[in-house]
Amino acid sequence: MKLLRQRPMSVNELSDALGKDRTTIYRHIKVLEKAGLVEEVDEVGNEKIYSRTARMFLVKVSPDESIEEFRQSYLQIEAERLVQVLEKSGFEIRDREKFKSLAKEILDEIEIRSQPVIKRISEADVELTEVELFHLLNMLVFLQSCELCEKAKEAKALLRF
Repeated sequence: MKLLRQRPMSVNELSDALGKDRTTIYRHIKVLEKAGLVEEVDEVGNEKIYSRTARMFLVKVSPDESIEEFRQSYLQIEAERLVQVLEKSGFEIRDREKFKSLAKEILDEIEIRSQPVIKRISEADVELTEVELFHLLNMLVFLQSCELCEKAKEAKALLRF
């Protein structure tokens, strides 16, 4: 899917880029096509060219324990990545572990509090561009800013601008 985000490709191109057998790629493409995630957009010679049906996908899942474990692991990774980005950008973090833990808590709270709005938009079958999604997420964070004010102060105290 990541490769198809760059440009439409044939099974041969995907096979070469991924170092996988053509038949394996073909089977996966057919599953993704059936799920509505990729589509045939052209045919060059005898090769079909496939593309993603959207630039971005929002995936809804039913809550269960394994999903929550995955979500928490993902938030941990994202908090670490956030710390790395800030450090690479020249920001000094006074207490790295505390900041990372706080970042994870904040991301978790924002995600949980945003779920009703995201669910409603998803159920309304509204399509968003990446920019619209970015603005929507910023607005959701802004709407929660009062509830997160103390954590924001704590995070700001750990970060030297």
